[in-house]
Amino acid sequence: MGSRTKHKWTFRARLRKSAFGWRSQPAIKRIKEAVSEIKKAARKDPVMGAEGAVLFLEKLSPALEHVDSSSGAIGTAVNNAINALAPIIAKAPADDDLRGKWLERLWDAIQEDRIPYIELLPDYWGELCVTPERASYWADEFIDNDSPIAIARACEEILLSSGMAEEAYNRYAIEANQKTTYLATFRATAKKYPHNEASDILGDLVASTPGDEGKWFAAAKSVGLYSEAVELANRTPCDPRTLTRAARDMEVTKPRFAIETGMAALRWLVEGYGYEITGMDVWAAYNHTMKAAENAEVKTETFERIRKLVAGEVPGDRFVTKVLGRELGLN
Repeated sequence: MGSRTKHKWTFRARLRKSAFGWRSQPAIKRIKEAVSEIKKAARKDPVMGAEGAVLFLEKLSPALEHVDSSSGAIGTAVNNAINALAPIIAKAPADDDLRGKWLERLWDAIQEDRIPYIELLPDYWGELCVTPERASYWADEFIDNDSPIAIARACEEILLSSGMAEEAYNRYAIEANQKTTYLATFRATAKKYPHNEASDILGDLVASTPGDEGKWFAAAKSVGLYSEAVELANRTPCDPRTLTRAARDMEVTKPRFAIETGMAALRWLVEGYGYEITGMDVWAAYNHTMKAAENAEVKTETFERIRKLVAGEVPGDRFVTKVLGRELGLN
């Protein structure tokens, strides 16, 4: 068995609670660095590497608590990390007492995973248990646990396997299919219920998160519900960069959609939303909206819409006006 000597992990200090604000890219970078650090340690000492993996998974969700997950990139990074680290924990030659403690710590982390981020981890639980005896013990624990999501998933599976898809959807689908991102939640639900209309599923999911309507924009866009996507993007704040990327991607193929998406990006920028927004972000939203307008042959009208929007920026910093004022003839 490897050494159980306390190891000083570099990632530990970097994964403080709410360490990243809502910025996803720094978080993704730190996740990848941590996985590399743990893998390197595990090659020298498998038990120490497994201990690092458990510690990482404990600290991960609190560190990511406020990160914007609308694009799906952070969820992918977390899932890749779990896929890489779960086998390290499972294969480590730990004694029964240590492995039992690892599983208790991981289960506590899962129970406290509010977003959730590490929801993929239970899929590895059988491997993490290693022995049939420990697996049987945890099966009994799961039956008696008080996690609403775990119960919903179990009940949903029972109804689906019994051919009762409509009842499964009506009673458990919303709670049972919560994933790391809004887009992933929609895709997971739609995959299980292929006979339900995508628009109906989206509507039910949106209704389940009042106040977060804008965060379902990417889900609507992903299945071609463009008018719904635009409506959602304007109901509650949506990350301006996410909207600008959508406008950029669709400025040729769906210029009318790109215009409305770009206008929504500019609207939220004017209203002060977005994290660490720069002048480049404002110019990107403007330029991609105008390129789409040119493709849709409504350049003059769109310019006037933007000019009116920016002219209404409330007194104060007036950041968007400072960036676009000369372009729009407002200075």
